[in-house]
Order: sequence, then C-alpha cells, then structure tokens
Amino acid sequence: MAAKIIDGKALAAGIKRQLRERVEARIAAGRRRPGLAVVQVGSHSASRVYVRNKRKACEEVGVLSFAHDLKPDTSEAELNALIDRLNADDAVDGILVQLPLPSHIESTRVIERIHPDKDVDGFHPYNIGRLTQRIPRLRPCTPYGVIQMLKSVGETFYGRHAVVVGVSNIVGRPMTLELLLAGATVTATHRFTKALEEHVGMAEILVVAAGKPGLVKGEWVREGATVIDVGINHLPDGTIVGDCDPVSVAARAAYLSPVPGGVGPMTIAMLLENTLTAVELREAL
Repeated sequence: MAAKIIDGKALAAGIKRQLRERVEARIAAGRRRPGLAVVQVGSHSASRVYVRNKRKACEEVGVLSFAHDLKPDTSEAELNALIDRLNADDAVDGILVQLPLPSHIESTRVIERIHPDKDVDGFHPYNIGRLTQRIPRLRPCTPYGVIQMLKSVGETFYGRHAVVVGVSNIVGRPMTLELLLAGATVTATHRFTKALEEHVGMAEILVVAAGKPGLVKGEWVREGATVIDVGINHLPDGTIVGDCDPVSVAARAAYLSPVPGGVGPMTIAMLLENTLTAVELREAL
C-alpha cells in the first residue's frame, strides 16, 4: 500500500478562493472589508515566516491586514494596552497575537485579554468552552483545518476510532474536541501514556501533534489508517520534518498529510475563515 497524499496546500487554495468570493460579495453589497490585526513581539525566526504567510494570505483573500511588529522588550502591559485598542477598533474583526511570546510575557493572560468575538485563533477559554459544549463559534485553526482535510478524503467519523498524539492547548486538546464533535470515538495520548505504540496501532484516524521529529514509525500504524501529521520541526540542517516517519508510515496508511504542505496552509486558511465568521457574527448582533 502507498498512502495517498492529502495536499493541504491545494485544499487551502480552494478555500481561499471561496473566501475571496465571499469578501467580494460583501464589498459589492456595500459592506466593509474585514480586517485582521496580526501582532508579533520580537523577531522569533519561525514566527516571522508564519506572520509573513498570514499577511500574504490576507492579501490573496482581500482581507485588510493590520501589522503590529513590537520590540522584543515590549512589556506585557504595553501589549495588553495594544490589545485593548484593537478590541475597541471597529475596523478590526480579528486579533492574532503570534506565539510564542518572549518569556517575560504570560501568554495565557494575553490570550484572555483578546475579546472572544475577535479571537480568530480560537484560543480564548470562552471559545474553547463553546467547542467543549458542542456549540462552536470561533474554532482553533489547526484542529479545524485538520477536520476539513479529513472531510476532503471522505472521512465519515461515526464509529471510527481516532487517536490524538499530544495534548497541547493549541492543537491536541481542541483536536480531541473537534473529533468528538464530528462523531469519532477518541483516545488522547501524551507524555505519560504507557505503550504509546499500542494506542497508535488502534487508530483508524491518527493525528500526531507531539513536536517530536519521527516519533511515529510505520510499524506502529494500523494498515489503512488516515494519518495527519501536524508536526513542524526544524532540523539543524534547515530541513522541516513532521512527527511521523513519512516513508514507513506511507507504506501502511491509506492517506497521509505531508510536511511541509499539509496542515500549515490549512491553518492559515481557517484563520481567514474565522475572520470572515467574526465579522458576520458581529453584524448579526
């Protein structure tokens, strides 16, 4: 068996075309253009790439991008004051604070400072709580993107056993909630899980988001499983690899997302989807 590749880049391009049509329809109807504020503190190398890609995607879709590039020594109070101004700005529909933040800033307090209606990352406890209660509003972008990738290959979810490797607040935990919402039976695994390979071997749907290069080997994977590799790991030689060994996993899986070109583009597409959802929800008030 050779796994079929789930091309997240192509899927994201299609979603962005649809989003652009929605934006253009808004403008034609006399409504304003949506706006996304992207805040970066410092010059973290990977963050610079992510922020650049997000701003480029805004241009492609027709969303206004408000750039706020702050110095590394920006205080938490200064960052929170900026968030307060953005919360009050009617031209801004979404606020994204790029993580990780410098060590002197508490990320949790910053996330909670963003108004839930403008939390297009979907990290605010209010939005996570709504997802928990099966009434999603603004959804965490990477897990939401993974769901769209699974749907694109005809995944039915009902009666399927899904296994999530890694339970971070950004991916693993909300991914578990998304899969439950979709109707799957879900096992969440983490660093304290014993016999990880046995859990992985039971997965019909496997989502790996541990941040460990090559963690999951092909011999662990169930024959015919659908595997989504969320890992983005930068090796010393500059290459980017996922959390799965791609060659051995592809030999057993039915579907596999590549790294790069898989989950990353979908995360950005869902960020823009959330931005349009945010403006539409605000207008419906």
